[in-house]
Amino acid sequence: MKSKLSQFCLTLFNISFLISLSTSLSPYDISTICNNTPYSTFCKTLLLNYPHAKTIQDCGRYCMTESLSKANDFRSLVNKHLQYSQSTSNNPALKDCQILASRNIDFLNTASDTVKLTSAVSRDTTDSTLTMLSAVMTNLGTCSDGLQEAQTSPIVARDLTPHFTNDTMLYSVSLAIFTHGWASKYITNNYPFKGIINPICLPLNLGPFLKDKNWKRLFYELGLCGVKVNDMVIVNSDGSGDFTTITEAVTSAPSNSQVNSGYYGIYVVSGIYEENVEIPSSKNYVLMVGDGINQTIITGNRSVGANWTTFNSATFAVSGTGFIGVDLTFQNTAGAIMHQAVAVRNGADLSAFYRCSFEGYQDTLYTHSMRQFYKNCDIYGTVDFIFGNAAVVFQDCNIYPRQPLKGQFNAITAQGREDPNQNTGTSIHHCIIQPTSDLASSNFTVQTYLGRPWKAYSRTVFMQSFMDSFINPDGWHEWDGSFALDTLYYAEFDNNGLGSDISNRVTWSGYHVIDATNATKFTVSNFIMGDSWLPSTGVPYNGGLY
Repeated sequence: MKSKLSQFCLTLFNISFLISLSTSLSPYDISTICNNTPYSTFCKTLLLNYPHAKTIQDCGRYCMTESLSKANDFRSLVNKHLQYSQSTSNNPALKDCQILASRNIDFLNTASDTVKLTSAVSRDTTDSTLTMLSAVMTNLGTCSDGLQEAQTSPIVARDLTPHFTNDTMLYSVSLAIFTHGWASKYITNNYPFKGIINPICLPLNLGPFLKDKNWKRLFYELGLCGVKVNDMVIVNSDGSGDFTTITEAVTSAPSNSQVNSGYYGIYVVSGIYEENVEIPSSKNYVLMVGDGINQTIITGNRSVGANWTTFNSATFAVSGTGFIGVDLTFQNTAGAIMHQAVAVRNGADLSAFYRCSFEGYQDTLYTHSMRQFYKNCDIYGTVDFIFGNAAVVFQDCNIYPRQPLKGQFNAITAQGREDPNQNTGTSIHHCIIQPTSDLASSNFTVQTYLGRPWKAYSRTVFMQSFMDSFINPDGWHEWDGSFALDTLYYAEFDNNGLGSDISNRVTWSGYHVIDATNATKFTVSNFIMGDSWLPSTGVPYNGGLY
C-alpha cells in the first residue's frame, strides 16, 4: 500500500513538474528574448534565476523589480559616502549622484506601475515610460561622469564602480525588454501630425498685462491658446514686485502640481539677475516669462573645478515637468578659458523654451534628459555647446558658433545616447547656423563641425536647415579615433546653404543622407510626441516637415 501511494505521489510530482516546465519560458525562449538586448549573457543569467516567467512581459516585470531594488541600494550607498566623506572634491559629484539616484527611484516606481498593467498600454504611456527608462540610464552615466571629473577617492570608486557596470547592464536589459514587449508596435511607425499651430498664439508681448497686474486679461489671452494659469507672481530686483530674486519665486511655487491644475506663472521684469536658479523635480508646470532676449538676463559664472561638476555648473537648471520659458536670456560668463560651463541644464520632461537666448562657450546648453522643445531661440557656444541625452527638437532657432580657445575646434552638438533602445537624440529642424562676428572675422581658421559622438550611440539629425559656408566639408568630427563611428546615427535631410554640401561628408557607416520618410521620424509630432502636450503650452510649432 505504501509502495503504491509513493508511486502515485511520484507520478503526480512528475506531472506537476512537466506542467511547470511547459508553462514557463524555456532556455530557448530566454535566449530569444535576451538576444534582443545589448547584454545577452547578463540577461540570460538574470532570467534563468527567475523560473516563473511565462511571457516577455513577466520578464519585464521581474527586471523592473530588480532595477528598482538596485536603484535603492545605490542611493543608500551614495548617502553613506556623503555622510562620511571628508573630501570636498567628492562632495559636489556625490550630491549630483544623490539627486540623480532619487530621480531614478521615482522613474522606476512609475515604470513598475506601468508594466504591472495587464491591459493594453497607450502610445502616450508607452512613450513616457521609454523616456523615463532612457533617463534612468542617463542619470547613472551622469553620476559616473561627475565622479570622474572630481577624481573621486579610491574608496568611493571601489564601492560605486560595480554599480556603474552591473546596474547599467540591468537598466539596459529592462529598457530593451520594455521596448520589445510593450513599445514595438508604436516605435516602428510614423504618426500623422496636426500641422502648424497658430504661430502667434502666445501674446507677442506679455509685458503690459504683467506690469499692470491685469491678471484677468492675461489669463483670458492665455486661455485662448489653451494655456491655463492659476496664479502669477512678479520678480523685480528693485523691490516693487512680489519677490526680488527668481529663486524666491520658484520656492513659492506649489509642489507636485498636475497639468490639470494649471501653470504657476513667474514674470521676471527686465534686468540682470546674478543668481544660480534651480527648479527641482517637485516644482512642476512653472511658466516663466521675461521681457525679451537681452532684457531679462539670468547670469552666472560657475565652471568645472574643485567646487562644481559639469552637471551643477549650470546658471539655470530645471527638472520640474512641464516647464515653459519665454522671452529670457541665460548666460554663463565663465568664458572659454574655463572650459565646461553650462548656461542651462534641462532635465524636465515636456519642457519648452520659446524666444530665449542661451549664451556660453563650451557646454552652453545641456539637454540632459527627457522630452524637450526649443522654438525661435538663439544658442551661442564653441565646443559641444548643445549636448546631452534628451529627446529634443530645435525648430526655427539661430545657432551661433563663436570663437573658441586657440587650438580648439567647434562642435555644435555632442549627443550622449548610450544605448540603442533609448528614445533619445537631437533633432535640429529648420534652423539657421551662422558664425558670430568674432568667428567670422577670424577668416575661419577655426574649424566648425555639426557634431561629434560623445557616447556610443550618439544620434543627431539636421534637417531643412540653413548652413553657412564656414561648416567644414566633412560635416562631422570624431570623438576619439574610431569610437562610435559604426554605432552612432548622424543624418542630414534637405538642408541648404554653402555649408550643406554633402559631397565631401564623412563616410562612416553611421552617417546617413535620409529621405522624407525617415526625416519624419525626427519631427515634433513623432520624435517628442509634441501633439499630445505642446498645444497646452501655447508655444507654436510645426508638427511635420516644412
